[in-house]
Amino acid sequence: MSSQIAGVLQLLALISALALAHRPLGDYMAEVYSSGKHYRPEKWVYRVIGADPAAEMRWPAYLRAVLAFSVVSVLFLYLMQRVQGSLPGSLGFSSIDPDQAFNTAVSFVANTNWQSYYGEQAMGHVVQTGGLAVQNFVSAAVGMAVAVALVRGFSRSRTGELGNFWTDLVRGTVRILLPISVIGAVVLVACGAIQNFSGIHQVGQFMGGTQERNGGAVASQEAIKELGTNGGGYFNANSAHPFENPNPLSNLFEIFLILLIPFALTRTFGRMVGSSKQGYAILGAMAVIWVGFTVLMMWTEFAHRGPAFEMAGGAMEGKETRFGVAGSSLFAVATTLTSTGAVNSFHSSYTGFGGGITMLGMQLGEIAPGGVGSGLYGMLIMAVIAVFVAGLMVGRTPEYLGKKIGTRQIKLAACYLLVTPALVLGFTAVAVALPTPAESMTNTGAHGFSEILYAYTSGANNNGSAFAGLDADTPWFNTTIGIAMALGRFLPMVFVLALAGSLAEQQPVPTTAGTLRTDKPLYAGLLVGTVVTVTGLTYFPALALGPLAEGLAS
Repeated sequence: MSSQIAGVLQLLALISALALAHRPLGDYMAEVYSSGKHYRPEKWVYRVIGADPAAEMRWPAYLRAVLAFSVVSVLFLYLMQRVQGSLPGSLGFSSIDPDQAFNTAVSFVANTNWQSYYGEQAMGHVVQTGGLAVQNFVSAAVGMAVAVALVRGFSRSRTGELGNFWTDLVRGTVRILLPISVIGAVVLVACGAIQNFSGIHQVGQFMGGTQERNGGAVASQEAIKELGTNGGGYFNANSAHPFENPNPLSNLFEIFLILLIPFALTRTFGRMVGSSKQGYAILGAMAVIWVGFTVLMMWTEFAHRGPAFEMAGGAMEGKETRFGVAGSSLFAVATTLTSTGAVNSFHSSYTGFGGGITMLGMQLGEIAPGGVGSGLYGMLIMAVIAVFVAGLMVGRTPEYLGKKIGTRQIKLAACYLLVTPALVLGFTAVAVALPTPAESMTNTGAHGFSEILYAYTSGANNNGSAFAGLDADTPWFNTTIGIAMALGRFLPMVFVLALAGSLAEQQPVPTTAGTLRTDKPLYAGLLVGTVVTVTGLTYFPALALGPLAEGLAS
């Protein structure tokens, strides 16, 4: 069997598995966020934090709760790293430097999981499991909560109430992320991933020196890392490490975990707004972009010509032989079209166009299907923009799901769209212009520029993957990428929740013969075109200086 056919079969198997899980998981999540029942463990949590789970919140209160929880989480994780040397189970590792501790704390709380350190050489068991793994759960639950709040904005009328953040946070963690992660961890252990709390062991000599390894609760952290679209690896090699991702079966399963909840949330959306067809329209737009990117990536990496490429069966530089071009391409697209950031290959070693595809996937806003929660609310923002564009073309006031899209709504949507490009392009321009950051580049020319562009694209879009080749463990990059991650995560949430509040206050608009049907394939196609045009062209000049220039020159 050729590598190309194997790649197609893997893609078809993945699509089949996602299709089977889509309806039951989507319906279950809709029930979780709509139920009035509170389980006993959840009540214990509410009592400890002093929250009233029955109290409804307007959007300013919901936002304050999101920000307060996130600030406390950043401080807690920062302090854990700063005192690591005094904690039990630290494996003898010293405390983390202030700039790196800040970067890592913001990174994991913002669901970015950017890592400028070697995991197996810096973090002990307590920080890994009690700090980083905990944030893998709750940061994903925060994104899901904000998405559900926006959905309630569309489904509710004549009220500004969007639910209760603490209820949404706890339910998302306890009822959705935790049980699926337990199952995922068991599957990964069965595939060969490790799960222990062993210390550091010498395993032999390597190039005249002693080689060491340490264990850890890897399978459990790997499961929530992928399921919550987090991406932070227990080891520096991330999902290319055999302890995290042992074989092709585990590789395909991890891709499935990455895409599972983001795609299923479209079903949840349809159920909560009372129209499954609306959910299928959003799902269709996401699926078209994802499949298109996957096919394009495989073609780019398989089609590169030359004796070495032909002997290897494709562009194998930087890829694990146990995954091959197909498994690596599938993973790369899945991780950059979501806010995961996990990698099983060296993105910097992809072909020029291949590297550009990974960057463009993040720059679209990671909405196909996007991160857990963030992908849905990002695509719904694009849906609002799409109906506005359609309204301009036919001269009608735009409406979406029975809500008028007026001046206030379109301003909030536009602000959402402008935040990330401003952060990415602004920080990239400053870093390239200053002499010190440029010294961190391994390469010069177009590829060197791509290293910096990718780093800020990954940080501001809350992805966390690295193009590699860039020494990001410097005060400049730790600080500026940390700022980009914080602003790129929480500023858009301000506009999302404000939009949700303004929609919930509206009175529904009756459907007429002139209303644009947003549950049809025509609208899904318009949505895809809006995504590519509005967001893709924003980054085209920067892409032309980096991956496009490199690809055309090769």
